[in-house]
Amino acid sequence: MSCDALWINAHLAAMTPERPYGVLRDAALAVSRGKIEWMGAMKRLPPEMISGAKQVFDIKGVWITPGLIDCHTHLVYAGNRAKEFEMRLQGVSYEEIARRGGGIRSTVAATRAADEDALFRQSARRLISLMAEGVTTVEIKSGYGLDLQTETRILRVARLLGQRFPVTVCPTYLGAHALPPEFEGDSDGYVDFVLREVLPKLASENLATAVDVFCEKIAFTPAQTERIFKAAIDHGLKVKVHAEQLSDQGGASLAAKYGALSADHLEHLPDAGARAMARSGTVAVLLPGASYYLRESRIPPVEMLRRYQVPMAVSTDCNPGTSPVGSLLLMVNMACTLFRLTPEEALAGVTRHAAKALGLEDRIGTLEKEKDADFVVWDMSDPAELAYSVAFNPCLQVIRRGAVVRSSISPTSALRRNSGETLVDHVPR
Repeated sequence: MSCDALWINAHLAAMTPERPYGVLRDAALAVSRGKIEWMGAMKRLPPEMISGAKQVFDIKGVWITPGLIDCHTHLVYAGNRAKEFEMRLQGVSYEEIARRGGGIRSTVAATRAADEDALFRQSARRLISLMAEGVTTVEIKSGYGLDLQTETRILRVARLLGQRFPVTVCPTYLGAHALPPEFEGDSDGYVDFVLREVLPKLASENLATAVDVFCEKIAFTPAQTERIFKAAIDHGLKVKVHAEQLSDQGGASLAAKYGALSADHLEHLPDAGARAMARSGTVAVLLPGASYYLRESRIPPVEMLRRYQVPMAVSTDCNPGTSPVGSLLLMVNMACTLFRLTPEEALAGVTRHAAKALGLEDRIGTLEKEKDADFVVWDMSDPAELAYSVAFNPCLQVIRRGAVVRSSISPTSALRRNSGETLVDHVPR
């Protein structure tokens, strides 16, 4: 029995639901052909697995978790809105900023003006920040073009990032993010344009795997959202929704009706919406960075979501206007400190439940045999440390589809075999 690589003397936080953190102490994990081939207690590790391993990493009693998953980002855009942030702190209202050409339209203008190379360079820096903390999968939404040319450019850049970097990218079309200037006062006309021009192109060129809508008073109505959902599903695309962030528009219940992957934000989620999400399996994606940045006093109804057993994911919402955040670990902490998730819930929110929010729970999100070998080695004594510490990145090694893509750990197998020691002798006592 051979394998491509073997990790020994590990503690595994597999994030499977049957026990806290899915913990398995004093364990080993073997990888072959990009999949987890074997995992279990060191004392049960087959000797032929040791002798047949091409590489062995002795991690000396630190922890392995699934690769982290950032399931809600707007990572591809041009420019920034730091000046607007400063203006708001000086008392200038959002409406006044918008009258001066700021707000989302300023990002739309900058993104439309940026070519593909410029968009790639700016977005790559944001992606690298996420990857440095163990992110192996990231969703990237469009929504800062609001025309056919720029929206498809954003999605092509998202695909290119996934090709150039060792990270899985899930591209999502969010054309219904805001009303573009060309359709001022004609939101129904813009929805017609999305259905007629954009969705067929996305489907034919495989530019997106899902379609998102901002269902809110300042954005798109439930009726318009439903039109987009129906068309997206007809094109074979999954759906999701920005819902109940500023008011209760029934977006979560609508998402559940159409089997949406997720409903995101949810500060104003009603009981009926939570019950509908529980029935449909729609994931609640919590975005503490946006709440922090906007200084929101209202938080998502976490206790209600617990009561109905709605899975809760956690994400950065990386965007230039309301959550310019490049640290998923910080969001794990904020999910606990601001939203009162437990550390285990928060870690499940960036692994198991985040995978479900992308429709990838059969491949990633937990450490299980035959799943993709996406995992992270952490210098920590307990999984709760990932929620406890801020700005101390304990990431030692990142593995994606079985390949080591970031590491401060060297293989140790050859030395020990030649010295006559057995690797099982090194189980922590």
